[in-house]
Amino acid sequence: MVARKVPKEVQQIFDRYIKNNVRRLKKADAIIMLNKEFELSEEQANVMFDTFDKDKNGIMSIWEFHQFYQTVGASAHEMVEKFKEMDKDGSGQLDADEAREGLRSIKVADGRPLAEKEIEFFIKSTAGEDNVIDIGEFASLLFRLKLCKK
Repeated sequence: MVARKVPKEVQQIFDRYIKNNVRRLKKADAIIMLNKEFELSEEQANVMFDTFDKDKNGIMSIWEFHQFYQTVGASAHEMVEKFKEMDKDGSGQLDADEAREGLRSIKVADGRPLAEKEIEFFIKSTAGEDNVIDIGEFASLLFRLKLCKK
């Protein structure tokens, strides 16, 4: 079995918030970390926590944090600003029209705009049961589009 290695940068950020060498953060501590390290508001940090707490146990493991960092990384502030720009009504979520309009304004890594069928696919595959896209789902979408810097 191949051991997974957490990059040093990820480990250093996470280690600033752990207590007693326990490699897990309770939700409150993880929210503080996401707020301080990535400039996320408390609401945004809560959504990100809920998105990346894969086992839904209210604790962020180093592996869950690593997944967050791979997805959002140092570009968290840039991603949040793009989300706010697209969220025309300030609801903290993107409805299909806001997402559609915003996705038309961005380009993929090779510089081309998304085709309409790609936009529709990404909206359909990203929106939750409530048919809106929250900041966590948006982060995953940008990662899939290869628009976030690692």
